[in-house]
Amino acid sequence: MELKKNPKANLENRKKNFFLLGLVVALAVVLISFEYKVFDVTASKLGELQLDIMEEEIIPISQTTPPPPPPPPPAPTTVIEIVDDEEEVEEVEIMDLEIDDDTEIEFVEPEEEVAEEEIFTIVEEMPEFPGGQAELFRYLGKSIRYPQMAQDAGITGTVFVTFVIDKAGKVKDARVLKGIKGGCDEEALRVVAAMPSWTPGKQRGKAVSVQYNLPIRFTLK
Repeated sequence: MELKKNPKANLENRKKNFFLLGLVVALAVVLISFEYKVFDVTASKLGELQLDIMEEEIIPISQTTPPPPPPPPPAPTTVIEIVDDEEEVEEVEIMDLEIDDDTEIEFVEPEEEVAEEEIFTIVEEMPEFPGGQAELFRYLGKSIRYPQMAQDAGITGTVFVTFVIDKAGKVKDARVLKGIKGGCDEEALRVVAAMPSWTPGKQRGKAVSVQYNLPIRFTLK
């Protein structure tokens, strides 16, 4: 009678699997043997710290002694000149001044400093020509004589004259600020200098000197 085996119980079919498993195990053992290391550790030396402690050298602090103060300067010496008794001394003549009732004494009075008069340009009450502005223009029109040289050269224009009207209303220090030549500047100064006295300007109710500017126009007809 022939025995029949179950195909599942046949080990011949698993032979290949067992071979691969054994090969993997052998390879793993070889790898583990190469990676394994042995350390020689002495338990008695673990946790010990060796330090070389050097004693700190103490350096003494050097103290510098300040230099002594300089000696005081010597006191100035007084030179005394000794004169021999035999040396002659010049005699000083002393005048005897006798003052009686007939003696005239001359007193010299100190010179008083004259303060410069302040000249204003704008005041509360400006100076005024006698009769007002209209009379001033009428006076200029009657008094001005057109210079012949300016007429021949055809010179026209405006001459600006500045002058001071003092506390008494008199015209002084006239000069030309801007001229046109041809004799017109001189004619304008002549007419201004010949003006009658003005009503002086006032500042805070007091008469003062005022600088006044006047344009005088020269026109050919």
